[in-house]
Amino acid sequence: MGGSECAEHIVMLPFMAHGHMIPFLGLAKQIKQTTAFKLTIVTTPLNVQYLTSCIDDPEIRLAALPFTGADHGLPPGVENTEALPLRYMFTMVQSTVALKDPLRNFISDMAAKDRKPPLCIISDVFMGWASEVARSCGTVNVGFSTSGAYGTACYMSIWRDLPHLAASDYGEFTVPAFPDSCRFNVSKLHPFMRAANGEDSWSKVFRSTISGCFESIGWLCNTVKEIEPLGSDALGKCINLPVWCIGPFLPPGMLNKGSSSITGKRTGKDHGLSPEKCIEWLDMHSEGSVLYISFGSQNTISASQMMALALGLEDSRKPFIWVIRPPIGFDIKGEFKSEWLPEGFTERKQGLLIHSWAPQLEILCHKSTGAFLSHCGWNSSIESLSQGVPMIGWPMAGEQAFNSKMMMEEMGVCIELTNGVQSTILRSDVKSVIGVVLDSEKGREMKENAVRIGELIRAAVREDETSKGSSLQAMDHFISTLRALISKRIEKPHL
Repeated sequence: MGGSECAEHIVMLPFMAHGHMIPFLGLAKQIKQTTAFKLTIVTTPLNVQYLTSCIDDPEIRLAALPFTGADHGLPPGVENTEALPLRYMFTMVQSTVALKDPLRNFISDMAAKDRKPPLCIISDVFMGWASEVARSCGTVNVGFSTSGAYGTACYMSIWRDLPHLAASDYGEFTVPAFPDSCRFNVSKLHPFMRAANGEDSWSKVFRSTISGCFESIGWLCNTVKEIEPLGSDALGKCINLPVWCIGPFLPPGMLNKGSSSITGKRTGKDHGLSPEKCIEWLDMHSEGSVLYISFGSQNTISASQMMALALGLEDSRKPFIWVIRPPIGFDIKGEFKSEWLPEGFTERKQGLLIHSWAPQLEILCHKSTGAFLSHCGWNSSIESLSQGVPMIGWPMAGEQAFNSKMMMEEMGVCIELTNGVQSTILRSDVKSVIGVVLDSEKGREMKENAVRIGELIRAAVREDETSKGSSLQAMDHFISTLRALISKRIEKPHL
């Protein structure tokens, strides 16, 4: 690492959601391990506070850009998507544009201090306007998708190209960059995406927000190429730019087969139940017998769905850990009422109810955890698969339906219970799906496939004296691209 590298600065701009900011931290740590670049993550003031509680590397700097959510139609004191009702998601995405001028001013001040612009901006693909800021400040933008390749390619292409408008009478359509044999169905799209026609407000905001990212010099993707060969190929064709699959960013303990300890500073959340208590409870159950249920940091389900899920769990007679929040229509951070569950449900102690936050990594690493009922957010999916834990899908928003489809059809590690928060489920559906995953031959095949995927994930980040895994190689290729930019700037100082 030469002196020129020590003088180079990278600015990182995550979208304001926990599931996006944490992978940005992981990426920053990975870059620091192999370079002497200076790194600054810029976000809003409250998100800087959150990241401060997560970060354990003093060389990764944080900087706050002025932002007041209430000025843009968000509830007072809101600067990220945690527990944000769906009706505000449009407003949150739209509000990010208010950071454009503050980011430009921040980079101008940095450039004056460093006597040159930053080496690059690494921006979330939801912050596509960063490409315009990069150009105006004499630098380049690199997109970063914190989701998987398959889900990202589907999500970006559908918003940009609107292929569902040409769906057949059966609701089927193809997505550009995917083979014609890969069929999608309108019924699986989120209602906002299903209604998108290019003139609706969601289309206008999303298409405008993401369009700039296609002007980047390349995209980083939080995935492993070997587990998403179709998705990786489709993403490259979709954006027509280099794609570096450099994920996943998991704690070291999750990437060591058989390890039960998770190292590294955690997300700064107060768990509803300590990791030690969860492990103590899991230790009392046989291997592969427990169903873990969580719908991520910003989701919950309807009251009727919650009741059906609880009844189906009881009918299954399987032990479970359920991260539970008040149903839709109530304060997701409010007090949980017993009336939302069957009478006596908690007292029967078939499972463990955790309110607010659970130590998810420790739960997934435990040998007693046999399956994960999930919203199929990418961070949760990759954590589960890294431990060889098959999944029951209940996608709700974003690219989650595409993640679920990919894990069912391409990986064979998932079975879908339902889709969305407006669906009707029966207790018999819940019992049946749990039985398939935990007790059937199909479930055993899903487990074998998940174990195989976990091995590929570990191999991608493994390094020994003679070789490096694919994700480490992709990171090396990305760093080489940045070093080429330095050389070019030395040769042509006016750039």
